[in-house]
Amino acid sequence: MLAFLIQRVLQAIFVMFVVALISFSLFHYVGDPVLNMLGQEATEADRAALRAQLGLDQPVVVQFWQFVVNAAQFEFGISYRSARPVTDLIMERLPATLELAIISAIFAVVMGIVLGIYTAIQRGSWLSKFIMTVSLIGVSLPTFLIGILLIYLFAVELGWLPAFGRGQTVRLGDWWTTGLLTTSGLRSLILPAITLGLFQLTLIMRLVRAEMLEVLRTDYIKFARARGLSKRVVNLRHALKNTLIPVITIIGLQLGTIIAFAIITETVFQWPGVGALFITAVRFVDIPVMAAYLMMIALVFVVINLVVDLLYYAVDPRLRVQGGAK
Repeated sequence: MLAFLIQRVLQAIFVMFVVALISFSLFHYVGDPVLNMLGQEATEADRAALRAQLGLDQPVVVQFWQFVVNAAQFEFGISYRSARPVTDLIMERLPATLELAIISAIFAVVMGIVLGIYTAIQRGSWLSKFIMTVSLIGVSLPTFLIGILLIYLFAVELGWLPAFGRGQTVRLGDWWTTGLLTTSGLRSLILPAITLGLFQLTLIMRLVRAEMLEVLRTDYIKFARARGLSKRVVNLRHALKNTLIPVITIIGLQLGTIIAFAIITETVFQWPGVGALFITAVRFVDIPVMAAYLMMIALVFVVINLVVDLLYYAVDPRLRVQGGAK
């Protein structure tokens, strides 16, 4: 177990180092930060002074090492557009993105597993066929189009839910704000959460259904039925446990995808999260914010993959046996 953990941690460090190199390259190949900050009318002396202040007059190797050291401390410099620390800008918007991602993930995982189990057990019923047909919408349509359709139906035509914004929020602590404690915040969260989680829901549902059908055909399930065990025990205790082993990996990857692709949902619903901040940074070539966003997304994927590997190792006894044999 220890060797497995060390191997995965070293792989995670290597991935983060590569992403740091890509993020650092933005500072040299995407616009001139000094020109963007001072404008065309600045003198050469002003530009030289700002370059020295930002450390851009140092060798590239020194700049990269300083970037890695600062990134390890969650420091990404000053935003070129707002002249504020990038970390402060991200921390202000991170609660909105995490809140949306967590609710979407819970919605996708819970509904995906439940519907996957139902459509596998009751695969011949009309409701199961209807669910599988409707699930094609979540797989086929792009996220932004689903969001627009939901806005048109529930906000414009029916007027049940707000079309944009986060609603009223409540501050908890120094930097965390939440809309889960207000009515308008909860109502504003429904449409973007469904939009963001619908694709993951359909993917998880179809995967659970396929794995469940495969497990139900195995000999040990037939033997469990022959012993007189109830359908509930056979389906939920024996079949589901083995079904979830490969599903864990996909669920972990999809959780990372939810955070990474929240940028589309945040744009459609004008959600004040980190994704919207990244769109603004791209528009104004705010390189420190862009680099910080790339590093944050990479860190999310690395951490989730590490947790998934550990869960997979804990759930599947074959990996432990192989590890002990080595």
